[in-house]
Amino acid sequence: MGNERILVVDDEQPIQELLQYNLEKEGFRVTVCGSGEDALKRVKTEKPELILLDLMLPGTGGLDVCRRLKETPSTADIPIIMLTAKTEDSDIVLGLELGAEDYVTKPFSPKVLMARVRTVLRRKNRKPIQPEGDRISLHGIMIDPERHEIFSDSKPVDLSVTEFEILSHLVRNPGRVFSRTQIISAVKGESYPVTERSIDVQILSIRKKLGNKADYIETVRGIGYRMKDAE
Repeated sequence: MGNERILVVDDEQPIQELLQYNLEKEGFRVTVCGSGEDALKRVKTEKPELILLDLMLPGTGGLDVCRRLKETPSTADIPIIMLTAKTEDSDIVLGLELGAEDYVTKPFSPKVLMARVRTVLRRKNRKPIQPEGDRISLHGIMIDPERHEIFSDSKPVDLSVTEFEILSHLVRNPGRVFSRTQIISAVKGESYPVTERSIDVQILSIRKKLGNKADYIETVRGIGYRMKDAE
C-alpha cells in the first residue's frame, strides 16, 4: 500500500493542494480535477484505486458522479470517500446508499483523512477472513452461517434470525458505515416493510447479547452503524 493511484475531485484549489501534498507524502500517485464532468473522463483514463469526491461541485454534482460510477460495471468497484462541508446527514446517507465507501466532513484533519484512505484501501485489497468453510471471525466473534450459530469468545450467543443476519452483514464488512436502509436491504431485500427504527431496536438487542463485545458495533450519529475494523 502507498503506490496506489488516487483521484481527487474538488473545485477548491487550496483543498486540492492540501490533499495532493498529504497523499503524495504518503507515497500515493495523485490526479486532481475540479469538476464532475472531468472526473468521469479521468476515471476512464487514469483507472484510480480510490476516489476522494467532493459533493459540492459545479455542474455535475458529487452525488451524481457517485451514482454514475457505481452504475457502470467497469467503475463500480472503485471505492469512493465523500468530502462534504454539508451538515445535512441526508446527503451523507444518500451517498452511502449510492455506494460510497466512507465520508469525511470539512474541515478535516489530514491525519484523519489519511487514516480513512488507508483503511478503505486495506479493506478493498484484503480477502474475507474465512478460517473454515464459510465461517467468519472478527474480534473474537465467530459466525457459522451453515449451522446458523454465533459464538463470542467460544460461548454461544442466542440471536433471532434477523439479529443473526444483521450481525453477519456487519462482521463481513468491518469498518464500513451502513445506513439503516442499507442494513434493511441487505438482510431483508429492497422495499421490505420494516421501519428504520426497528434496526435500532435490533442493534440494541444484539449489543446486549454480545456483552463485552457490544462496543465493536459502532453508532455513526445520524447515519447508521458499522462494525469496528480489525486492528
